Amino acid sequence: MKPNVAAAKAALAHLDVEDKEVAIKAASRDFFWYSPVLKDRLDHVTADFVVRPRSEAEVIEILKTCFAHDCPVTTRGAGTGNYGQAMPLEGGCVMHLRHMDKVKEVHPGRVICEPGVLLKDVDATCREQAGHELRMFSSTVATATIGGFIAGGSGGVGSCTWGALRDLGNIIRLRVVTMEAEPRILEFTGEELARVSHAYGTNGIITEVEMPLAPAYDWVEIFVTTDDFMEAAQLAQDLANEDGILKKLVSVYEAPTAHAYFQRVAPHVDEKTTVLGLMIAPHSMDGFLTFLARRPTARMIYRSDDHDWPRNPGPVYEYSWNHTTLRALKVDPEITYLQVRFAGPKQLAMIEQMQCEFSPEVLHHLEVMRESGKVIFAGLSMVKFSTEERLDEIIARHEAIGAMVFNPHRYTLEEGGRQTVDDRQLQFKKEADPKGLLNPGKMIAWDDPNWDYSKMYAYPKLQAAE
Repeated sequence: MKPNVAAAKAALAHLDVEDKEVAIKAASRDFFWYSPVLKDRLDHVTADFVVRPRSEAEVIEILKTCFAHDCPVTTRGAGTGNYGQAMPLEGGCVMHLRHMDKVKEVHPGRVICEPGVLLKDVDATCREQAGHELRMFSSTVATATIGGFIAGGSGGVGSCTWGALRDLGNIIRLRVVTMEAEPRILEFTGEELARVSHAYGTNGIITEVEMPLAPAYDWVEIFVTTDDFMEAAQLAQDLANEDGILKKLVSVYEAPTAHAYFQRVAPHVDEKTTVLGLMIAPHSMDGFLTFLARRPTARMIYRSDDHDWPRNPGPVYEYSWNHTTLRALKVDPEITYLQVRFAGPKQLAMIEQMQCEFSPEVLHHLEVMRESGKVIFAGLSMVKFSTEERLDEIIARHEAIGAMVFNPHRYTLEEGGRQTVDDRQLQFKKEADPKGLLNPGKMIAWDDPNWDYSKMYAYPKLQAAE
Protein backbone atom coordinates (compact mmCIF):
# COMPACT_ATOMS: atom_id res chain seq x y z
CA MET A 1 0.00 0.00 0.00
CA LYS A 2 1.14 3.55 -0.70
CA PRO A 3 1.67 5.60 2.47
CA ASN A 4 -0.96 8.25 3.16
CA VAL A 5 1.16 10.44 5.39
CA ALA A 6 -1.17 13.44 5.15
CA ALA A 7 -4.11 11.39 6.39
CA ALA A 8 -2.09 10.05 9.31
CA LYS A 9 -0.98 13.54 10.28
CA ALA A 10 -4.54 14.88 10.05
CA ALA A 11 -5.88 12.07 12.22
CA LEU A 12 -3.28 12.90 14.89
CA ALA A 13 -3.75 16.68 14.78
CA HIS A 14 -5.27 16.77 18.28
CA LEU A 15 -1.94 15.57 19.75
CA ASP A 16 1.30 17.55 20.06
CA VAL A 17 2.19 17.66 16.36
CA GLU A 18 5.09 19.79 15.12
CA ASP A 19 4.43 21.82 11.94
CA LYS A 20 7.50 24.05 11.73
CA GLU A 21 9.86 22.91 9.00
CA VAL A 22 13.03 23.78 10.92
CA ALA A 23 11.85 21.88 14.01
CA ILE A 24 10.88 18.85 11.90
CA LYS A 25 14.34 18.81 10.35
CA ALA A 26 16.00 19.09 13.77
CA ALA A 27 13.92 16.16 15.08
CA SER A 28 14.90 14.14 11.99
CA ARG A 29 18.62 14.22 12.75
CA ASP A 30 20.97 12.58 15.21
CA PHE A 31 24.77 12.58 15.49
CA PHE A 32 25.16 10.72 12.17
CA TRP A 33 27.47 13.54 11.03
CA TYR A 34 30.30 12.03 13.12
CA SER A 35 30.72 9.94 9.97
CA PRO A 36 31.54 11.67 6.66
CA VAL A 37 30.17 8.55 4.95
CA LEU A 38 26.78 8.85 6.64
CA LYS A 39 26.74 12.63 6.27
CA ASP A 40 27.15 12.22 2.53
CA ARG A 41 24.28 9.73 2.34
CA LEU A 42 21.82 10.95 4.97
CA ASP A 43 22.22 14.72 5.28
CA HIS A 44 19.02 15.37 3.30
CA VAL A 45 16.80 12.95 5.23
CA THR A 46 13.78 14.48 6.98
CA ALA A 47 10.42 13.41 8.35
CA ASP A 48 7.08 14.65 7.04
CA PHE A 49 5.85 15.44 10.55
CA VAL A 50 6.75 15.01 14.21
CA VAL A 51 4.40 13.97 16.99
CA ARG A 52 5.23 13.99 20.69
CA PRO A 53 3.10 11.58 22.76
CA ARG A 54 2.53 12.28 26.46
CA SER A 55 1.54 8.75 27.50
CA GLU A 56 1.57 5.12 26.50
CA ALA A 57 -2.05 5.52 25.39
CA GLU A 58 -0.99 8.21 22.91
CA VAL A 59 1.88 5.99 21.68
CA ILE A 60 -0.72 3.30 20.96
CA GLU A 61 -2.95 5.78 19.16
CA ILE A 62 -0.09 7.02 16.99
CA LEU A 63 1.02 3.52 16.04
CA LYS A 64 -2.53 2.39 15.31
CA THR A 65 -3.23 5.44 13.16
CA CYS A 66 0.02 5.24 11.23
CA PHE A 67 -0.51 1.51 10.69
CA ALA A 68 -3.91 2.18 9.17
CA HIS A 69 -2.39 4.72 6.76
CA ASP A 70 0.84 2.80 6.03
CA CYS A 71 2.88 5.68 7.42
CA PRO A 72 6.45 4.87 8.57
CA VAL A 73 7.28 5.70 12.21
CA THR A 74 10.78 6.40 13.50
CA THR A 75 11.07 6.80 17.25
CA ARG A 76 13.64 9.02 18.89
CA GLY A 77 14.85 10.29 22.23
CA ALA A 78 17.50 13.00 22.32
CA GLY A 79 19.19 11.90 19.09
CA THR A 80 22.67 11.54 20.62
CA GLY A 81 23.32 8.26 18.79
CA ASN A 82 25.73 8.42 15.88
CA TYR A 83 24.90 5.51 13.60
CA GLY A 84 21.88 7.26 12.09
CA GLN A 85 19.64 5.18 14.38
CA ALA A 86 17.00 7.93 14.64
CA MET A 87 17.06 9.08 11.01
CA PRO A 88 13.69 8.62 9.20
CA LEU A 89 15.12 7.21 5.98
CA GLU A 90 11.72 6.96 4.30
CA GLY A 91 10.20 10.11 5.80
CA GLY A 92 6.82 9.70 7.44
CA CYS A 93 6.38 10.27 11.17
CA VAL A 94 9.02 10.87 13.80
CA MET A 95 7.62 9.97 17.21
CA HIS A 96 9.56 12.00 19.76
CA LEU A 97 9.27 10.66 23.31
CA ARG A 98 10.50 13.80 25.08
CA HIS A 99 7.26 14.23 27.09
CA MET A 100 7.40 10.69 28.52
CA ASP A 101 9.97 11.74 31.08
CA LYS A 102 8.75 10.49 34.45
CA VAL A 103 10.71 8.51 37.01
CA LYS A 104 7.87 6.35 38.34
CA GLU A 105 9.42 4.34 41.18
CA VAL A 106 12.78 4.11 42.91
CA HIS A 107 13.69 1.16 45.09
CA PRO A 108 17.04 0.03 46.53
CA GLY A 109 18.72 -1.61 43.58
CA ARG A 110 16.21 -0.73 40.84
CA VAL A 111 14.33 2.10 39.14
CA ILE A 112 11.21 2.19 36.94
CA CYS A 113 10.81 5.08 34.51
CA GLU A 114 9.47 6.25 31.17
CA PRO A 115 11.77 6.15 28.13
CA GLY A 116 12.07 9.90 27.55
CA VAL A 117 13.64 10.82 30.89
CA LEU A 118 17.21 12.07 30.70
CA LEU A 119 19.87 9.78 32.13
CA LYS A 120 21.11 12.55 34.43
CA ASP A 121 17.61 13.02 35.86
CA VAL A 122 17.23 9.29 36.52
CA ASP A 123 20.59 9.30 38.26
CA ALA A 124 19.80 12.39 40.36
CA THR A 125 16.40 11.05 41.42
CA CYS A 126 17.84 7.68 42.42
CA ARG A 127 20.60 9.33 44.44
CA GLU A 128 18.09 11.54 46.22
CA GLN A 129 15.50 8.86 46.97
CA ALA A 130 17.59 5.75 47.56
CA GLY A 131 21.29 6.66 47.66
CA HIS A 132 21.78 4.63 44.50
CA GLU A 133 22.86 5.45 40.94
CA LEU A 134 22.67 3.97 37.45
CA ARG A 135 25.26 1.26 36.91
CA MET A 136 26.25 2.75 33.57
CA PHE A 137 25.41 5.70 31.36
CA SER A 138 26.58 7.26 28.13
CA SER A 139 29.03 10.17 28.15
CA THR A 140 26.07 12.22 26.88
CA VAL A 141 24.32 11.63 30.22
CA ALA A 142 23.26 15.29 30.43
CA THR A 143 21.27 15.14 27.18
CA ALA A 144 20.56 11.46 26.35
CA THR A 145 17.37 9.62 27.31
CA ILE A 146 17.27 6.23 28.97
CA GLY A 147 15.06 4.78 26.23
CA GLY A 148 17.48 5.93 23.55
CA PHE A 149 20.39 4.47 25.51
CA ILE A 150 18.70 1.06 25.65
CA ALA A 151 17.51 1.10 22.02
CA GLY A 152 20.73 2.43 20.52
CA GLY A 153 23.55 2.21 23.05
CA SER A 154 25.90 -0.62 23.97
CA GLY A 155 27.85 0.47 27.04
CA GLY A 156 29.45 3.48 28.61
CA VAL A 157 30.65 4.97 31.86
CA GLY A 158 30.43 2.07 34.31
CA SER A 159 31.11 -0.69 31.77
CA CYS A 160 34.60 -1.20 33.21
CA THR A 161 32.83 -2.79 36.19
CA TRP A 162 29.39 -3.85 34.92
CA GLY A 163 30.05 -4.86 31.30
CA ALA A 164 27.87 -4.10 28.29
CA LEU A 165 24.28 -2.90 28.44
CA ARG A 166 22.97 -6.16 26.97
CA ASP A 167 24.88 -8.37 29.44
CA LEU A 168 22.72 -10.40 31.80
CA GLY A 169 21.36 -8.33 34.67
CA ASN A 170 21.99 -4.87 33.20
CA ILE A 171 18.35 -4.45 32.12
CA ILE A 172 15.60 -5.85 34.34
CA ARG A 173 12.40 -5.29 32.35
CA LEU A 174 11.10 -3.52 29.26
CA ARG A 175 7.49 -2.65 28.43
CA VAL A 176 6.96 -2.61 24.66
CA VAL A 177 4.13 -1.60 22.29
CA THR A 178 3.75 -3.29 18.90
CA MET A 179 2.73 -1.66 15.60
CA GLU A 180 -0.31 -3.57 14.41
CA ALA A 181 -3.95 -2.88 13.59
CA GLU A 182 -4.53 -3.30 17.34
CA PRO A 183 -1.21 -2.61 19.09
CA ARG A 184 -0.31 -4.95 21.94
CA ILE A 185 1.49 -4.15 25.19
CA LEU A 186 4.16 -6.71 26.07
CA GLU A 187 6.44 -7.09 29.10
CA PHE A 188 9.92 -8.48 28.43
CA THR A 189 12.37 -9.91 30.96
CA GLY A 190 15.20 -12.44 30.81
CA GLU A 191 15.94 -13.93 27.39
CA GLU A 192 13.22 -11.81 25.77
CA LEU A 193 15.02 -8.53 26.49
CA ALA A 194 17.38 -9.14 23.58
CA ARG A 195 14.43 -8.85 21.18
CA VAL A 196 14.24 -5.07 21.56
CA SER A 197 17.38 -3.86 23.36
CA HIS A 198 19.78 -2.27 20.85
CA ALA A 199 17.24 -2.77 18.05
CA TYR A 200 16.98 0.93 17.04
CA GLY A 201 13.19 0.85 17.55
CA THR A 202 12.80 -1.33 14.46
CA ASN A 203 10.43 -3.85 16.03
CA GLY A 204 8.63 -2.28 18.99
CA ILE A 205 8.37 0.90 21.02
CA ILE A 206 9.71 0.92 24.59
CA THR A 207 7.27 2.74 26.89
CA GLU A 208 8.66 1.76 30.30
CA VAL A 209 12.02 0.53 31.57
CA GLU A 210 13.19 -1.08 34.79
CA MET A 211 16.92 -0.82 35.38
CA PRO A 212 19.28 -2.05 38.10
CA LEU A 213 21.11 0.39 40.36
CA ALA A 214 24.30 0.36 42.40
CA PRO A 215 25.29 2.29 45.55
CA ALA A 216 26.05 5.92 44.69
CA TYR A 217 29.44 7.48 45.38
CA ASP A 218 30.99 10.93 45.03
CA TRP A 219 33.46 9.53 42.52
CA VAL A 220 37.00 10.92 42.55
CA GLU A 221 37.76 11.93 38.97
CA ILE A 222 41.40 11.66 37.94
CA PHE A 223 43.84 12.29 35.12
CA VAL A 224 47.06 10.25 35.05
CA THR A 225 49.84 10.75 32.49
CA THR A 226 52.60 8.66 30.96
CA ASP A 227 55.04 9.24 28.12
CA ASP A 228 54.40 5.81 26.60
CA PHE A 229 51.07 4.74 25.14
CA MET A 230 51.48 0.99 25.64
CA GLU A 231 52.52 1.60 29.25
CA ALA A 232 49.23 3.44 29.69
CA ALA A 233 47.26 0.60 28.07
CA GLN A 234 48.98 -1.94 30.34
CA LEU A 235 48.27 0.26 33.37
CA ALA A 236 44.59 0.44 32.38
CA GLN A 237 44.37 -3.33 32.07
CA ASP A 238 46.15 -3.88 35.38
CA LEU A 239 43.89 -1.39 37.16
CA ALA A 240 40.80 -3.03 35.68
CA ASN A 241 42.00 -6.35 37.11
CA GLU A 242 42.36 -4.90 40.63
CA ASP A 243 38.94 -6.03 41.77
CA GLY A 244 39.33 -4.44 45.21
CA ILE A 245 39.55 -0.96 43.67
CA LEU A 246 36.06 0.20 42.74
CA LYS A 247 36.04 1.99 39.37
CA LYS A 248 33.46 3.64 37.13
CA LEU A 249 35.74 4.73 34.27
CA VAL A 250 39.12 3.71 32.84
CA SER A 251 39.99 5.53 29.59
CA VAL A 252 43.25 5.86 27.64
CA TYR A 253 44.01 8.69 25.20
CA GLU A 254 47.04 8.29 22.95
CA ALA A 255 49.27 11.37 22.54
CA PRO A 256 48.71 14.02 21.30
CA THR A 257 44.93 13.67 21.90
CA ALA A 258 44.81 15.45 25.27
CA HIS A 259 47.15 18.25 24.20
CA ALA A 260 45.42 18.76 20.85
CA TYR A 261 41.76 18.33 21.75
CA PHE A 262 41.18 18.68 25.52
CA GLN A 263 41.22 22.44 25.97
CA ARG A 264 41.32 22.52 29.78
CA VAL A 265 43.78 19.63 30.08
CA ALA A 266 46.18 20.90 27.39
CA PRO A 267 48.04 23.40 29.65
CA HIS A 268 49.06 20.51 31.94
CA VAL A 269 50.42 18.13 29.28
CA ASP A 270 52.47 18.27 26.10
CA GLU A 271 52.04 16.71 22.69
CA LYS A 272 53.95 13.56 23.73
CA THR A 273 51.77 12.88 26.76
CA THR A 274 49.36 9.95 26.87
CA VAL A 275 46.56 10.49 29.40
CA LEU A 276 44.29 8.18 31.37
CA GLY A 277 40.89 9.37 32.57
CA LEU A 278 39.63 7.57 35.70
CA MET A 279 36.74 7.55 38.15
CA ILE A 280 37.55 5.89 41.48
CA ALA A 281 35.30 5.44 44.53
CA PRO A 282 36.47 7.55 47.53
CA HIS A 283 36.99 4.53 49.78
CA SER A 284 39.21 2.95 47.08
CA MET A 285 41.58 5.90 46.79
CA ASP A 286 44.11 4.49 49.25
CA GLY A 287 44.29 1.29 47.24
CA PHE A 288 44.52 3.26 43.99
CA LEU A 289 47.33 5.48 45.25
CA THR A 290 49.23 2.38 46.37
CA PHE A 291 48.66 0.86 42.92
CA LEU A 292 49.91 4.04 41.22
CA ALA A 293 52.98 4.32 43.45
CA ARG A 294 54.18 0.99 42.08
CA ARG A 295 54.41 2.63 38.64
CA PRO A 296 56.88 5.51 39.07
CA THR A 297 56.66 6.62 35.41
CA ALA A 298 52.92 7.30 35.73
CA ARG A 299 51.93 10.59 37.34
CA MET A 300 48.59 11.80 38.67
CA ILE A 301 48.14 15.40 37.49
CA TYR A 302 44.54 15.96 38.58
CA ARG A 303 42.07 14.67 41.14
CA SER A 304 38.69 16.31 41.48
CA ASP A 305 38.73 16.38 45.31
CA ASP A 306 42.20 17.99 45.64
CA HIS A 307 43.72 20.05 42.85
CA ASP A 308 45.21 23.45 42.08
CA TRP A 309 44.03 23.78 38.47
CA PRO A 310 42.81 27.33 37.90
CA ARG A 311 40.20 26.06 35.44
CA ASN A 312 38.19 23.03 36.51
CA PRO A 313 38.18 20.54 33.61
CA GLY A 314 34.59 19.48 34.31
CA PRO A 315 33.49 15.86 34.63
CA VAL A 316 36.19 13.45 33.47
CA TYR A 317 33.52 11.23 31.89
CA GLU A 318 32.81 14.07 29.44
CA TYR A 319 36.22 13.31 27.91
CA SER A 320 35.38 9.63 27.46
CA TRP A 321 33.48 7.38 25.06
CA ASN A 322 31.92 9.41 22.21
CA HIS A 323 32.77 12.72 23.85
CA THR A 324 36.41 12.18 22.89
CA THR A 325 35.55 12.24 19.20
CA LEU A 326 33.21 15.18 19.71
CA ARG A 327 36.01 17.23 21.31
CA ALA A 328 38.34 16.34 18.45
CA LEU A 329 35.75 17.29 15.83
CA LYS A 330 35.42 20.76 17.35
CA VAL A 331 39.12 21.31 16.64
CA ASP A 332 39.53 19.30 13.43
CA PRO A 333 36.39 18.62 11.34
CA GLU A 334 38.30 16.03 9.30
CA ILE A 335 38.39 13.64 12.26
CA THR A 336 36.09 10.64 12.32
CA TYR A 337 36.30 7.42 14.29
CA LEU A 338 35.97 3.65 14.52
CA GLN A 339 34.46 1.41 17.19
CA VAL A 340 36.69 -1.62 17.71
CA ARG A 341 36.55 -4.58 20.10
CA PHE A 342 40.01 -5.67 21.25
CA ALA A 343 39.61 -8.85 23.29
CA GLY A 344 41.38 -12.04 24.27
CA PRO A 345 44.87 -12.86 25.53
CA LYS A 346 46.51 -10.90 22.69
CA GLN A 347 44.42 -7.73 23.00
CA LEU A 348 47.35 -5.51 24.00
CA ALA A 349 49.46 -6.94 21.17
CA MET A 350 46.66 -6.15 18.68
CA ILE A 351 46.42 -2.61 20.01
CA GLU A 352 50.18 -2.14 19.73
CA GLN A 353 50.26 -3.53 16.19
CA MET A 354 47.54 -1.13 15.03
CA GLN A 355 49.33 1.77 16.70
CA CYS A 356 52.57 0.89 14.93
CA GLU A 357 50.85 0.60 11.56
CA PHE A 358 48.53 3.59 11.65
CA SER A 359 49.54 6.26 14.19
CA PRO A 360 49.15 9.22 13.84
CA GLU A 361 46.58 8.70 11.03
CA VAL A 362 44.65 6.66 13.60
CA LEU A 363 44.96 7.68 17.24
CA HIS A 364 43.98 5.17 19.87
CA HIS A 365 41.28 5.96 22.39
CA LEU A 366 40.57 2.96 24.61
CA GLU A 367 37.74 2.31 27.05
CA VAL A 368 38.03 -0.59 29.48
CA MET A 369 35.02 -2.92 29.54
CA ARG A 370 34.11 -6.24 31.10
CA GLU A 371 32.89 -9.15 29.01
CA SER A 372 31.92 -12.38 30.76
CA GLY A 373 34.02 -11.28 33.71
CA LYS A 374 37.13 -10.61 31.61
CA VAL A 375 38.74 -7.25 30.86
CA ILE A 376 38.56 -6.16 27.23
CA PHE A 377 39.07 -2.85 25.44
CA ALA A 378 36.54 -0.90 23.41
CA GLY A 379 38.57 1.13 20.95
CA LEU A 380 36.97 4.37 19.83
CA SER A 381 39.89 5.15 17.56
CA MET A 382 40.04 8.59 15.99
CA VAL A 383 40.78 8.57 12.26
CA LYS A 384 42.07 11.40 10.10
CA PHE A 385 39.59 10.93 7.26
CA SER A 386 40.81 11.08 3.67
CA THR A 387 38.62 8.79 1.54
CA GLU A 388 36.03 6.08 2.02
CA GLU A 389 38.40 3.64 0.35
CA ARG A 390 41.16 4.37 2.86
CA LEU A 391 38.69 4.06 5.73
CA ASP A 392 37.66 0.64 4.44
CA GLU A 393 41.34 -0.38 4.22
CA ILE A 394 41.89 0.59 7.87
CA ILE A 395 38.80 -1.36 8.93
CA ALA A 396 39.87 -4.42 6.91
CA ARG A 397 43.31 -4.36 8.50
CA HIS A 398 41.82 -4.32 12.00
CA GLU A 399 39.61 -7.25 11.10
CA ALA A 400 42.55 -9.16 9.61
CA ILE A 401 44.36 -9.25 12.96
CA GLY A 402 41.28 -10.44 14.84
CA ALA A 403 39.79 -7.18 16.10
CA MET A 404 36.04 -6.73 15.59
CA VAL A 405 34.86 -3.44 14.08
CA PHE A 406 31.36 -2.19 14.85
CA ASN A 407 31.26 0.07 11.83
CA PRO A 408 29.96 3.57 12.72
CA HIS A 409 29.88 4.48 9.03
CA ARG A 410 26.82 2.32 8.38
CA TYR A 411 23.18 2.96 9.34
CA THR A 412 21.88 -0.61 9.64
CA LEU A 413 21.75 -2.80 12.73
CA GLU A 414 23.76 -5.58 11.15
CA GLU A 415 26.55 -3.48 9.61
CA GLY A 416 26.94 -1.46 12.80
CA GLY A 417 27.10 -4.70 14.76
CA ARG A 418 28.49 -8.15 14.04
CA GLN A 419 27.36 -8.27 10.36
CA THR A 420 24.99 -11.10 11.19
CA VAL A 421 21.25 -11.27 11.64
CA ASP A 422 19.97 -11.31 15.22
CA ASP A 423 17.22 -13.81 14.55
CA ARG A 424 15.44 -12.93 17.81
CA GLN A 425 14.98 -9.37 16.63
CA LEU A 426 13.97 -10.38 13.11
CA GLN A 427 11.37 -12.86 14.34
CA PHE A 428 9.93 -10.32 16.74
CA LYS A 429 9.69 -7.74 13.95
CA LYS A 430 7.64 -10.24 11.94
CA GLU A 431 5.28 -10.54 14.93
CA ALA A 432 5.17 -6.94 16.10
CA ASP A 433 5.59 -4.91 12.89
CA PRO A 434 4.04 -6.96 10.08
CA LYS A 435 4.05 -4.07 7.58
CA GLY A 436 7.67 -3.14 8.33
CA LEU A 437 6.76 0.45 9.20
CA LEU A 438 8.98 0.87 12.29
CA ASN A 439 12.25 2.70 11.51
CA PRO A 440 12.41 1.26 7.97
CA GLY A 441 15.77 0.72 6.29
CA LYS A 442 17.67 -0.14 9.47
CA MET A 443 17.27 -3.96 9.49
CA ILE A 444 18.80 -5.61 6.42
CA ALA A 445 17.44 -9.03 7.37
CA TRP A 446 13.90 -7.70 6.93
CA ASP A 447 14.59 -6.04 3.58
CA ASP A 448 17.04 -8.47 1.97
CA PRO A 449 17.65 -11.76 3.83
CA ASN A 450 20.35 -12.80 1.31
CA TRP A 451 22.54 -9.71 1.69
CA ASP A 452 26.23 -10.74 1.76
CA TYR A 453 27.78 -7.61 3.40
CA SER A 454 30.46 -7.31 0.70
CA LYS A 455 29.47 -3.67 0.21
CA MET A 456 27.54 -0.98 2.07
CA TYR A 457 23.81 -1.62 2.15
CA ALA A 458 21.74 1.07 0.41
CA TYR A 459 18.09 1.16 1.46
CA PRO A 460 16.05 1.14 -1.79
CA LYS A 461 13.40 3.50 -0.36
CA LEU A 462 15.89 6.02 1.01
CA GLN A 463 14.62 9.54 0.35
CA ALA A 464 16.16 11.04 -2.78
CA ALA A 465 18.30 14.12 -2.26
CA GLU A 466 16.84 17.25 -3.78
